[in-house]
Formats: sequence, structure tokens, C-alpha cells
Amino acid sequence: MSETDLKSRIKSMMVENLMLKMAPEDIGDDTPLFSPEGLALDSIDALELAVGIEKNFGVATPNAEVAREAFVSVNTIAAYITAKKKA
Repeated sequence: MSETDLKSRIKSMMVENLMLKMAPEDIGDDTPLFSPEGLALDSIDALELAVGIEKNFGVATPNAEVAREAFVSVNTIAAYITAKKKA
């Protein structure tokens, strides 16, 4: 799967699982997910995101520390998934 396809699938999964009131294409690759200037997601959204990533991509998030680094933006999620798939 290409990086563009992966990011597109991540955005679609986020909109669906987090019930975001926006289209997947409206989410920028570098948009901060948990910042008020970005999508302003909360801790419940983080859990839903972790579950969605494991279910859709087969990649687990072992702890909150890893999640904090991986769930910064769509780009960081894609990089995390790609790295885990290669490992």
C-alpha cells in the first residue's frame, strides 16, 4: 500500500471511528490531532484511535507513551504503522 493510500485509510478510519463531523480529505496530513488548533481530540478519542488502528491495520499501541508520540498527526500515525509493519 502506498503512503498516500495509507494516509487516506487512516483519515477515513478516524472520521468513521471518532464520528468526526468532517470529510476525510479535510484532515491535513500535519494537522495536530490533540491540539485546540487542530482537531482537539481528547483521551477517549485516543483510545478509539488506538483500537481503530489495531483493528484496521493490525498494529498495536503498547502504552500511552508510545501513543503520545505516534498520535501527533496523520503523518506520525502513518510512519508508526509503516515502521511496525516492517519490524
